[in-house]
Formats: sequence, structure tokens, C-alpha cells
Amino acid sequence: MDELDKKLNETFDGKVLRKDLLHRIKKGTNVPTFVLEFLLAKYCASNDQAELDAGMEAVLSSLQENYVRPDEANAAQSKVATKGKHRFIDKVHVRYVEKEKRHWASLENFNSQRIAIGEKFYRDNDRLLEGGIWAEVTLLHNDIDEDDYAFSIEDLRPIQLTRFDFSRYTEGRAAFTRDEWLAAVLRSVGLEPTKLSHRVKMHFIARLAALVEPNYNYIELGPRGTGKSYFFSEFSPYATLISGGQATKATLFYNNARRKVGLVGYWDTVAFDEVGGIKVRDPDTIQIMKDFMANGRFSRGAEVIADASLSFVGNIDVSVQQVVNSNEHDLFQPLPPELDLAVMDRFAAYIPGWEMPKNSSEFLTSNYGFITDYLAEAFHYQFKHTNRYEEVSKRIRLGKAIEGRDEKGIKKTVCAFLKILHPNGAPTDAEFEEYVAYATECRRRVKEQMNKRKPDDEFARIGLSYFKASGDEVVVFCPESKDAIATQEPARRRLRASEAQPPEPAEPPPTVQPAPVASVAQAESAAPQAAASVTPVAAPTPTAGLKEQHFTILYGDTGYSYESIMGHYLQGAKAVVIEDPYIRLQHQIQNFVRFCETVLKAGTVKKITLITGHDDKTPLAEMAEKLEELKQSLLEVDVELEVKLNPNIHDREIRLDNGWVIKIGRGLDFYQKPESWFEVGAHDLNLRKCLETKVDIFKASGI
Repeated sequence: MDELDKKLNETFDGKVLRKDLLHRIKKGTNVPTFVLEFLLAKYCASNDQAELDAGMEAVLSSLQENYVRPDEANAAQSKVATKGKHRFIDKVHVRYVEKEKRHWASLENFNSQRIAIGEKFYRDNDRLLEGGIWAEVTLLHNDIDEDDYAFSIEDLRPIQLTRFDFSRYTEGRAAFTRDEWLAAVLRSVGLEPTKLSHRVKMHFIARLAALVEPNYNYIELGPRGTGKSYFFSEFSPYATLISGGQATKATLFYNNARRKVGLVGYWDTVAFDEVGGIKVRDPDTIQIMKDFMANGRFSRGAEVIADASLSFVGNIDVSVQQVVNSNEHDLFQPLPPELDLAVMDRFAAYIPGWEMPKNSSEFLTSNYGFITDYLAEAFHYQFKHTNRYEEVSKRIRLGKAIEGRDEKGIKKTVCAFLKILHPNGAPTDAEFEEYVAYATECRRRVKEQMNKRKPDDEFARIGLSYFKASGDEVVVFCPESKDAIATQEPARRRLRASEAQPPEPAEPPPTVQPAPVASVAQAESAAPQAAASVTPVAAPTPTAGLKEQHFTILYGDTGYSYESIMGHYLQGAKAVVIEDPYIRLQHQIQNFVRFCETVLKAGTVKKITLITGHDDKTPLAEMAEKLEELKQSLLEVDVELEVKLNPNIHDREIRLDNGWVIKIGRGLDFYQKPESWFEVGAHDLNLRKCLETKVDIFKASGI
């Protein structure tokens, strides 16, 4: 034990543990760090070696007995059935099934979607309904044959502290210097601070900012394998990590169909992993995101206010030196076109991920640090209950080049540093100025890249500065770009047609004259690696240039999918009505699912109405069950499905509220049945052979 270990054990007895214990049990389990340390804290919060050895045995035994691996789900179910009940460690989700008017629970690795759960559990832990939580959960086996479930939850205990004393936490902080506390925080997340430069330590602290400061938005791009998403998947039970494909307004913000707030209403931090892969089909999602990033509120019928911070992390694969010295490329290259300048301007900071070390055992600590869950609770408390903005505003002095969003971003970054490193009071002038300098640099990195993209001088004031307590003004630079003329004095070039958002279709984009830029001053040395640019894409005019079509699909033809036939005509449509008497049997309903998937790709449709028929041979119960499952899945993406039965219907027609009508003679069921489900065309309808049918696409009269 070194001196810091001794001080941590003396000051925070029972709240710290040796981090090498985690490394010993982490391998081979897909369990977050905060869950493993919850178990370690139960059995290994000691510095006596004999007690540690016994505790490790207890932890390993608990994992062996209670943690279910995905390939052991059937054995776990059998264990509950045989014993009558069993306790597991797993991530628990709860969903509401509208048709049945009840809630069902599921465990990620238990492979059962219908586990009965009492109201008290999801009422007391609302995050069960939005993303799920890790918990110790006791399952009972149900022997009653008449019931439609085999398992139920007897007890559920979230894996997190039940009580947290913030005053005790701040009192303990007073026993440490700033640098000692910085080292303790880094050791708590598993890193050995003596192996890191001071600048890299600051980057790691900046990664934690979104966990302590509400409505804080930042981006980090860098090489793979540097742990960018670790803090959101492993460190805190109050953060959730989502993939780009989940970035829908119903998931993130508000589901109108369910009248329910999305992830931002339940989590302290929502992190987007692999931000370059974000796919946003509905422009409304980005507009809501802009509103939320700006002020923590948005309106979707009713005004919603939430505190969640947004973190955007992703990879950058090209040399940073090449990018900053390029007139064409910038460090926002990996971002998709939907994340435009307005989104970028809402980033308080851009952390230079290319300066972070690759994950390696070389940087792991074997010393003591806070139990992860204890530190996460300290951060959560400050996220919800402390505000340092006024304190920072009274003390900070910024230069004339600092504009509105610059000021807000810099101040919020400094607030986060104060909460993490000085929860008990104010820092010294030197420490405060260090945080201001770092925050200003991270905001300047955002502004420099926007300035390279913009053809005018809207973001040209990149010479961000602050005043020291002595009254001296300090202009802050980003080390990777301080000597890069292409970044400091970017060429004002005429927008290419593919980059422009044209004001009017008939007018060419304007030519913009070069604007003056700030002079370059002295700063730190440059750093390695980064990437090339992305060009914003103008939104297409809905249904512009589309023509009526009348053609025949011949028997045996291929190349006709629902998307290729009608995809372009769906642009701008909000409601779709499909009349087809034969959406009854399994393959016909599967065709209808594919049709709904095509409709979703348009990104604007909010309601689908199906009018279909039936006869005496129609399996109505089975048909209703399958369509109800589809209805529930569409609700998850904020699309309403209404099904109407009409036994007298005969005609086949698809009507769009943008005025287009699509008539397919055979309806949706114009494909030949594959001879084998393992032949080409079995799954890709473009490759599936067709039956002969006529297709007519035309504008409804009066439109």
C-alpha cells in the first residue's frame, strides 16, 4: 500500500477496494464493472489478505451460482423449475403489452419474455421500463397449468447503493490535495495515474463530465480501443449506451403513440456509441435533438423538460495532422450528414481522443480506489442536487472572441471539473485557471472545425481567450492545429452543389468572399492522428419529379420489391391506407411486415391503416395475434397501426396522404413461393420471382 492507499482506507473505510481484484474476475464475464464491484464490496472491502482471499472465493462462487451465461439459459430455467425458485444476477427489462393490459419482465440471459412481475417493482424502479437495470432477482416457478406464464419475480434488488451520504463524501475530500484526489478518481475507474501524463489525466476527467453536469453535450472521436464508451457501459448505473440505429425520437425523446418520455427522461447520461453509424430517417428527430441540446427541453404536443446529458463517441481513422492541414477536411469527418453545424455548435467540448492511450494492462492499477458504485452515486447526487454555474460565472473572465454558446460550453465544462475534483469547495486560482484553459481549448476545437466547414465568417472568431487572476489575457490554442494554416486561416471556398442547402431551386449558390481570421500565437506541440470531411446533404423535396407509372410485371420477373416499386412515392407521406383482402395467412402477413418496413424507411409516416378481409376458413385468432405483435413493434418506433376487417372487400389499393395511389393487381401477394427457403430470393424480394400482375401509380383526382 502506498500513502494514497493508506489515506483512502483511513478516510473512506468500507468504501474502497483493491482494483486488481476486479481485473482477476472481470475476464470471462459479460458483467459491468459496477456489478462486479458491488459483489466485491460485499466480501472484499478489507486490507487483510486472508479476508480478501475468502472474499474472492465468495464472489466467484456467487457468479458461478447466480450469473447466467446466454448459452446456459435452458439449464437456468430447469434449475428454477426443479428447485422451485432461484436467485440470479442479470439485467432485467419490463415491457407493457397493451393487448393484455399487463406488464411482463424478461432477463437478458434467461431467455423468457413472459415473466410475471408485481407492480411495486417497476413502480419503484422506473428504469426497468426504459433500458433495464442490473439486479439480484429471485425467480419463482409457477406450477399452475391454467396460467400463461412459467416464472414470476419474487424479489428484485437493484445493484446499487441504497444510501449515500454526500456530506460524508465532501468531508473526506477535505483530507486530500487536488492531485491526490485526481489520482484517487482515476484509480477508481481502474487506471494507474503514475503511468499517465497530466494532460491525459485531464482527458479522462473530461470523459466523466457528462455524469456530473446536467444537459452537458460533448463529443470524443479517436482511434479504436481507447475506452471511449467504457464509462457509459461499465462505470455508472445511471448512464446508458445506445447504438446509432436506436436514435429515433420515440426511443430518445417522446413516444406519441404511448404518451411516454424516452431515454432522456430516465437516465443521467445517454451516450451514442459509434456515432458515425447514426441513421436518422425522420428529420424531426434532429430538430428535437437540437432543441434538447440547447436548453434541456422540447415540445411534442406537450413540453418536456429533462436533465440528461448527451455524449457522442466514435472512431476517427485518418491522420489528424493531415486533416488539420487540409483545406477540404475537418475533424468532424466521421459524423453523418444529419449532425449538421447546428448540432455541432451545441457541443460544449471536443475531447481529442487521438491523444488517449490504447487499452492495455500497462495502464491498469493494482492499488486502492473507490468502489465504482460509491463514486457513481457521488456523481449522480451532484448531477441532481448541485449547481456550480453561478460560482463559475462570478469567477471566470473570458475574452471578446467568446460568443454565447462558447461561454455556456466553457462554463459547464469548468462546472463539471469542480464537481469531480472539488466537491467540497472552491479550487485555487491556479487550479481554476487550468480548468478554464482546458475547457476553452475543447470548445475552440469545436469552433475551429465548424469554421472550416462554413463558407462565411459566422464561426471565424476562433481566438478564444480568458483572463488570469493577475489580469493577463491568455489566448488558447488546440495543440494539433496551432501551426496549421488550413485550420487557422481556412480558405473561403464556393460551396459545391452537393454541399449546399439551396435557398431556392432556381438560384445558384452564392459566392462568398474570404473573411479575415485570427492570428496564430504560441501554444503546445502538435499531436497525432484524425480524419477526412463529411458533406451535408440537402433534404430532397418530397415527391418532386415523380411521374405516374403504368406497367406489367411478367411471370418469373425479378427486381421488384415494395421499396423499388413505391419507395420514392412515400416521401412526405404521414398516413398510409392499404386495402388488401388477402392479409390473412402467415406468408401474407410476412409480406405486410415487409411493406411496413418499407413505409418506415420513408421516415415521415405516423399511421398505417390496413383494411383486409376474411372468410370461414381464416384462422382469425392466429391472424389477430400476429398483427397485434406487429402493432406493438410499430408503436416502439412511434407509428400507429389500425386494422379493420371487411369480409366484402375485393379491390386492392394503397393510398398515401401526399396524393399518390398505388394499385397492384394481386395486392402485396404477387411473389412466387420459393422452392426452398435456402435459395436465392428467399429473403431478398428484389431477387424473388414474381407472378404476373399490373401496377398503376397515379395521383388521386383533385390532388
